[in-house]
Amino acid sequence: MKRRKFIKKTIFGALGVGFLGGIYSWQIEPYWLEFVHKKMPIKNLPENLIGKTLIQISDIHVGNRFDYQYIIDSFKKAQKLNPDFVVYTGDFVSYDSEEQFAQLKEVFKHVVIGKLGTAGVLGNHDYGHNWIEQKVANTITSIVENAGVKILSNAEFNFNGLTIIGLDDFWGLNFNPKKIMVKHNPTNANLVLCHNPDVCDLNIWNNYKGWILSGHTHGGQVKPPFLNPPILPVKNKKYSAGEIDLNDGRTLYINRALGCIYPVRFNVRPEITVFNLEKKA
Repeated sequence: MKRRKFIKKTIFGALGVGFLGGIYSWQIEPYWLEFVHKKMPIKNLPENLIGKTLIQISDIHVGNRFDYQYIIDSFKKAQKLNPDFVVYTGDFVSYDSEEQFAQLKEVFKHVVIGKLGTAGVLGNHDYGHNWIEQKVANTITSIVENAGVKILSNAEFNFNGLTIIGLDDFWGLNFNPKKIMVKHNPTNANLVLCHNPDVCDLNIWNNYKGWILSGHTHGGQVKPPFLNPPILPVKNKKYSAGEIDLNDGRTLYINRALGCIYPVRFNVRPEITVFNLEKKA
């Protein structure tokens, strides 16, 4: 009898832990936002930009699969940091239908804007079904630009001394990084935005030395302790999350995403990254 009781308690205990873990992964961690603070040394950074803040927001995924009031609340928290620069690294929506356009307009009434500059790039989900709907990408671009975010498609723009280079999405219709990287000026204070970090392994960088900010992976969303995430939507499985030295003068940072396609996270909290700009010798 004692053995039977022990087995029953073990089984029910395991079921209870599994149930609580499921509730945590579904209802708590997907909305448990973390502000990650990092230093960002940049070559040729003007003296007046030393100490300024740059916020990265990625993979918002406005849509029908989770309550996007959480995104609005997160934007309001980020606004309180009064950032100097804000960059968005793609996947503004999880596109199912034109309903997402109205949802995105509602969310971007609360957009986080930088005092000195605000830029963004598109992600694969911003190209609609199968990443091939240019009209969807055009409409999303129009909505976020009307809200104050300059979308860079294989283009660069100088924001008060910081040159931000934006590459269009690797899986989208307009991926053409050589168009801009062949022209980048190494004497500028440069920063690259690129939704999919797999682009870092392509021969398109023209000896670029500096930071690359990406998203796309969501850090895998589920990461067993001490193990790698079992699912990552990239070819290079080293590109999961966080800061990665590419050992050639480039530094990649992969944001874990603010939103998600489906609200399930474990050991991979949603993130907004706050960089403090420094001058690199």
